[in-house]
Amino acid sequence: MSEVKLTAVEKTYGPVKVLQDINLHIQPGELVVFVGPSGCGKSTLLRMIAGLEKITGGTLEIDGQRMNDVPPAQRGIAMVFQSYALYPHLTVRENMAFALKIAHKPKAEIEAAITKAANILQLEPYLDRLPKALSGGQRQRVAIGRAIVRDPKVYLFDEPLSNLDAALRVATRIEIAQLKEQMPDSTMIYVTHDQVEAMTLASRIVVLAKGGIAQVGTPLDLYQRPQNEFVAQFIGSPAMNLTPGRISQTGAQTLVDLDNGGTAIADIPTTAADMGMAVNVGIRPEDLTEIADGPAIFDGRVDFTEALGEVTLIYLERTHEGPKVVAKLPGMRANLRGQAVLLGAQPDKVHLFSGGHSLLYR
Repeated sequence: MSEVKLTAVEKTYGPVKVLQDINLHIQPGELVVFVGPSGCGKSTLLRMIAGLEKITGGTLEIDGQRMNDVPPAQRGIAMVFQSYALYPHLTVRENMAFALKIAHKPKAEIEAAITKAANILQLEPYLDRLPKALSGGQRQRVAIGRAIVRDPKVYLFDEPLSNLDAALRVATRIEIAQLKEQMPDSTMIYVTHDQVEAMTLASRIVVLAKGGIAQVGTPLDLYQRPQNEFVAQFIGSPAMNLTPGRISQTGAQTLVDLDNGGTAIADIPTTAADMGMAVNVGIRPEDLTEIADGPAIFDGRVDFTEALGEVTLIYLERTHEGPKVVAKLPGMRANLRGQAVLLGAQPDKVHLFSGGHSLLYR
């Protein structure tokens, strides 16, 4: 079991600062996922841990040892890349054995490592095949097997499923989750742009934005208690609805009069000093429900619907500046197109943000 610690880590390319003030402690046995929009630096951060990118400032430690200037081969890491990077002229067995042969490991040790990895990844029937005779998912499993045989301190995954089609991505994601269960003491760091991968695989998620860390937490923490508007809208699909308003009643529950004419009640305590504060009310599409009457958060006509089978996404006509309001209603509700609807939400599902930050974390 190995821990990874980054302290005030930064990365610059000339005058451009790509990453700054990265402070993160990855505990032994965790599977930590880096997510964020394109260009946020998640792959760069992973490559800095691997030693493929130089650390401009700060400190990287693995198992308490400073690794800033240690060559990649001596860091005790193994990396699985987006591309399979298999040797096309070598069999599966030979691909998995390659790094161990270069390290002059005994033949018996190599065979034992290959047998163990092949058993974990269910690759036994394919050991004597060339990569061209394998599916995309099988090739990625070989790439993972090549990492397993090295028995590293830390596994690094750089968007390993992005080259697979949708069905293979789901199957391989499940295999990686099962792999982690079979190797509970292994520390893994995983980069992806896919929220489903992050939510289903991670012990903790690190959301990166604008060169820094926006929030770190368990998948449910980020979903249920986002610290800021960026995380609130980045986690979840469709994104959280944000609507401006002002606090009109304070106390154990907070009442907000919305600019669109609606009213929202949030289970977030406020004080008299907060009266009249400008806030953004956030509600996830799946937390909106159709109501028959009474105070509504959103009141409008359905402009467009997307029937997805088990749920229907409905989009309301714009009544104010900003994106359309979207609600995720159960069942087939395509008949609502063109109809006027009232939408509400339970107070414990309503988020309040001021200055981009959640009032829960004041």
